[in-house]
Amino acid sequence: MSKAVRKPNPEEQAVLESLQVRIAEPHELKRCHQLLDEHHYLGSPKPVGERLYYVVTDAQGQWRAVLIFAAAAKHLRARDQWIGWTDAQREKRLALVVNNIRFLLVPEQTFPNLGTKSLRLALARLSSDWQTKYGHPVLVVETFVDPARFRGTVYKAANWILAGTSRGYRRVSKGYANARSPKMVFLKALHRDARSLLSRAVMDPPYQTGGTKIMLRAASMYSLPDFFAAIPDPRRTHGRRHRLATILALAAGAHLAGMRGYRGMSDWAKSLGQRARARFGCRIENGHRVVPSEGIIRDVLIRIDPVELDKALNRWNDVYGKEDKSLAIDGKTMCNAIDDEGHQTHVMSVIGHDTKTCYTQKKWATCE
Repeated sequence: MSKAVRKPNPEEQAVLESLQVRIAEPHELKRCHQLLDEHHYLGSPKPVGERLYYVVTDAQGQWRAVLIFAAAAKHLRARDQWIGWTDAQREKRLALVVNNIRFLLVPEQTFPNLGTKSLRLALARLSSDWQTKYGHPVLVVETFVDPARFRGTVYKAANWILAGTSRGYRRVSKGYANARSPKMVFLKALHRDARSLLSRAVMDPPYQTGGTKIMLRAASMYSLPDFFAAIPDPRRTHGRRHRLATILALAAGAHLAGMRGYRGMSDWAKSLGQRARARFGCRIENGHRVVPSEGIIRDVLIRIDPVELDKALNRWNDVYGKEDKSLAIDGKTMCNAIDDEGHQTHVMSVIGHDTKTCYTQKKWATCE
């Protein structure tokens, strides 16, 4: 026979209904660490970067639980497979995932459902609190559970997903230490579309984090088509649905906005409103401005003359680069880099005027 599950008694139920969660005050952090050192098998953590400490209290202000959320693991196969993002996407968007690095129910005060209720209350406010303190929300929370000690009952009861197991490595000051016992990896989405948001080519503005902020005036951005107008069109005369200058301007604009790959450029172009599309010179069909597809952008970029592109980018830089005191686009041809169709490979770079820092580069070739 299975073991009967004890339910909270009336007094415990009253405590559950009175629970409140709040961010720990600075002077309370010492007590948080003391409790963890005394009662948590991992002891108190030393998180760096973004983190939040929560305290769960009852109606009398008595501490019932302590939870700490901090930066997510940099590499975690089970999580990354569950989300479905690329390495480049993970690098840019990892801040939208946080790790529940500690969860302690204060000893001698526990009873059924206390852990689940405490966790639920913390997660209900986690994203908004993170937005307030760090300027961006949270989409997914992860945590590790040692199967040699626990079964993850609290997380399972709170509808977290068991995504798999870790490989058992742990971070040290220089790289990773030898593998120990693997941990169960639990994940919780705080947004119903969290996985699709994290894996899409272009993130919505509320979720854009990290990266260099590229500040360009509208005039400089939307003048790009004019500087590409004189470049010879390598496409056949028949079937030229979109102007070459428009395609190249959209590609350059998307690159400046941080997009990577043909799909990212295409998605960025699709995200533009009608006014922005008009400034880029997009064609009108059925009363609406339309943008070139991913295939058209790719076809143009692998066939365009890199020398002519470089000249056009340099002209744009001479006029607008120094005025904006920000970044310039530069194109260079790669020696001895010719694809199967005889097209040369070239690199588009974004360079800072003052520091001469190369913020990003893109190699145009027949394959991504």
